[in-house]
Amino acid sequence: MKVLVACEFSGIVRDAFIAKGHNAISCDLLPTERPGPHIQGDVLEILDDGWDLMMAHPPCTYLSRAGARWMFGGGVVNPDRYGKGMDAKNFFMSLLTASIEQIMVENPTPLKIFELPKHTQAIQPYEYGHEFSKRTLLWLKNLPLLKPTVVKKNFVPFLPSNTGGKKRGQKYSFGHANQKQSSVTFQGIANAMAEQWG
Repeated sequence: MKVLVACEFSGIVRDAFIAKGHNAISCDLLPTERPGPHIQGDVLEILDDGWDLMMAHPPCTYLSRAGARWMFGGGVVNPDRYGKGMDAKNFFMSLLTASIEQIMVENPTPLKIFELPKHTQAIQPYEYGHEFSKRTLLWLKNLPLLKPTVVKKNFVPFLPSNTGGKKRGQKYSFGHANQKQSSVTFQGIANAMAEQWG
């Protein structure tokens, strides 16, 4: 199967599909961190190159609900951030509606203001062998729901949450990941995708 892994620099999902015998290629504006088939450039330019399956991981910086405080600072919509969010939505939709038979697009929970279509499924790393929580939404086209593989009972937040609440005595977490690490797919999830969708 010819597999495009869009917006991936880590090579994790690409290599999981290669390990299952597929012709998988990653594409990102950044170079790949692992040696392997990779196109450094704009993925929109290769969407019509005869892919059977696309795994897409578009940037979430301006779409994610985690950025609400920057979008609605002072109770007013930030026009610059909103414009960047609309650009991100258009990119997201270009991937989701591409002329590829099977598609998975993942992102965190988006801000309602961008009116993305409803997701198909929500997954967590702790359902795939990792002791972390990081709710991730999947939008699926002609693919079954991803089934959990190894469910961990003990887990901690992977990303910071409510760090401003520390001053107010509220529960908070600084998480375990920096910004670049937060955009990398967990190996257990990549393996499950390759096993179940490959």
